[in-house]
Amino acid sequence: MNPREYFRQMPGRGPVLGSPLTERLHLDAPLLAALLLVILGGLTVLYSAGGASMELVIRQLMRFGVGFTVLFVLAQMPPRSYRFWAPLVYAVGLVLLILVIIAGVEAKGAQRWLALPVVGRFQPAEIMKLAVPAMVAWFFNERDLPPNKTDVLAALGLIFVPAVLIAMQPDLGTAILIAAAGLVVLFMAGLSWRLITLAVVVLLIAAPLMYFFVLHDYQRNRVDTFLNPEHDPRGAGWNIIQSKTAIGSGGITGKGWMDGTQSRLDFLPESSTDFILAVLGEEFGLIGFLLLMSVYLVIVGRGFFISWQAQETFSRLLAAALTMTFFIYVFVNVGMVSGLLPVVGVPLPLVSYGGTSIVTLMASFGMLMSIHTHRRLMH
Repeated sequence: MNPREYFRQMPGRGPVLGSPLTERLHLDAPLLAALLLVILGGLTVLYSAGGASMELVIRQLMRFGVGFTVLFVLAQMPPRSYRFWAPLVYAVGLVLLILVIIAGVEAKGAQRWLALPVVGRFQPAEIMKLAVPAMVAWFFNERDLPPNKTDVLAALGLIFVPAVLIAMQPDLGTAILIAAAGLVVLFMAGLSWRLITLAVVVLLIAAPLMYFFVLHDYQRNRVDTFLNPEHDPRGAGWNIIQSKTAIGSGGITGKGWMDGTQSRLDFLPESSTDFILAVLGEEFGLIGFLLLMSVYLVIVGRGFFISWQAQETFSRLLAAALTMTFFIYVFVNVGMVSGLLPVVGVPLPLVSYGGTSIVTLMASFGMLMSIHTHRRLMH
């Protein structure tokens, strides 16, 4: 369906809210059930990947507790609240990104955090994962679609200013994800295929220049390792070689829970974070992988269904962007772990051990649920 037609269609009213408990709580039951399935499976894999560490699982549960709290709170807020606050949150996020460059906390060669009195270390880039698509959706809400060239240029400015600031930290993986979220809104607003083709051509031409003049040494090393991981098998290529070994050794049915060798014998680095999918592949095989991808597909499908049923342009654009961002997370991590994409440090959504990424993802699902359950209450 053409994006222009997609956003002109107005679906029917649907069932009246109020009877099921989940709808009274502004929670979407199918989406919530799929999330719980992924989280339960993720905790099972995390326990094994962490060396049977119950402490690790408990800490992950605490982070999910915070994430579900944020999800519930955001689900109660009507989408018009997101539309109202989007410019302010975006502006605050930009100021914080500038402060990171000026007075950020450095760790492992990157300057990505701010030290705040009460919160402690805080990464402002996480805010922009939600603020950028919300801001671009806000920008197009009162404008005619498809956008004209002036609106396209303005939207690109809204997208790439924070993306460049984040890339300067340097955090190229997060910058790409944030830019992708904003570009999804631009695409769904009806960007012409001629401009998309032109952008792809410019990107292909600029790629070699970016490799030599923009990327840092470690980023170029990642690209080289992606193209030929065997050139340094005990150094830069170690992670991806061990990851593919773990996945391949799992076969169809896997070696069984807690029986994987690559992670338990410490051959696989970052087995509980970025490369946890390799642990799942080794222990549960192709069947386990396909089951996880099936639930992910349900989440993505439900997100696009919510976008289609939304009753205003802002909600439709935002819901589509949040859903597509989640899909990109999954796509990049799977491609990275299987050697089909360079390693960029993107966690597997709701499965990898982490804190800020979990809260950000749960916040996006809370916004999706709000868009769906408030569709009867919007004026």
